[in-house]
Amino acid sequence: MTLTLIKGTFQIVGASPDGDSVRFYPTDVDAFLKAGLRVRLNSRGGAQLRLEGIDALETHYQSQAPGGGMWHQHPRLAREAADALLRQLGFKTVEREEDGTVTSAKPESVPGHILTRFADKYGRPVAFAFRGSRGRAKDGSQVHLDAKGVADSANYEVLEAGHAFPTFYSLLYLDLRQALADAATAARKENLGIWEHDVTTAGFRLSSRKQLQEEVVLLPKLFRRLVDYLALDESGGVSLANFTRYLDTRNDRLFTTPEGQATELATLVEVKRQQLRLTVDPERIVFLEG
Repeated sequence: MTLTLIKGTFQIVGASPDGDSVRFYPTDVDAFLKAGLRVRLNSRGGAQLRLEGIDALETHYQSQAPGGGMWHQHPRLAREAADALLRQLGFKTVEREEDGTVTSAKPESVPGHILTRFADKYGRPVAFAFRGSRGRAKDGSQVHLDAKGVADSANYEVLEAGHAFPTFYSLLYLDLRQALADAATAARKENLGIWEHDVTTAGFRLSSRKQLQEEVVLLPKLFRRLVDYLALDESGGVSLANFTRYLDTRNDRLFTTPEGQATELATLVEVKRQQLRLTVDPERIVFLEG
C-alpha cells in the first residue's frame, strides 16, 4: 500500500486525545494541501488524526440526536487506551482535567510522522502514526507500507496490547488489514485489555444508560449507534424495541470476510427484548467509506 509521508510533531496540551485519535502538526504547514488532502486544521496548523484500523472506547462522544448530550464508555478502560497511545508515541507524563483535556505533558512535543492517503468526511487524515522521522525518507514522498512495516505503527501496537477494537474500512489494503486483524485476535486470545471484559459478540442485557456508560465494554461503532438511538427517547428510557429499525436508517454498508457478503450492520445485530449482541467478530467486518 503506497501512502504519503508527512513529518511533524504530536502535540496534546489543550486537546483531549483518546485511544484512536491524536493531534498532529506537520512540519510543512502546506503538507496536506500538497498531498491533495482536504484536511481541517486548527489555528496553529494542527490536524486531528483518525488512526486507521482501530476504534477505542469512547471518552467523550457527542450524540448526533438533537439534545442528546455527551456520552462515554467504560471510564477506566477508555482512559487506559488513551494513555497507552500517548506512551507509544513518546509522551512520558500527561496531566488532564476531569473532562479529559490535557493540561500538561512531558515532553510537550514529540517528533513523529504519519502515512496517509485520504481524509474522512470530517476533515481528519486517516493515518498510520509512527514515532520519529523515518530516516532519510523525504517529507511528502510516497512510501510503501507492508504488513511488516505496519507492526511499527502506533495503530498496530494499540491493537496488540488489547487497548482497541479492530474496525476496518474498504480503502484499507488486504495485507495491512490482515496484519491488524491478527494482532487483535491474538490479544483477544490472551484476554488483554478490553478483551477481558468485552461483551460485543457474547451479548449483554441493557438495563440502564449508566450501565452502558460505566460497565459495558462494547464495539464503539455499535455503542455510538446505540447512543444515537437512545438519545431520541426524551424520557431517558432504554427500550431496544425499535433499535434494529433504527439501524436500518443508518445505512452502514459493509461486507464480511472471508465470504465477501455485502450487507448492512442491521443484519449483523441480534436483539431479543433487552438482549443485544453482534453476531460476527469485529475483524470480519469491513465497512464501506461513507
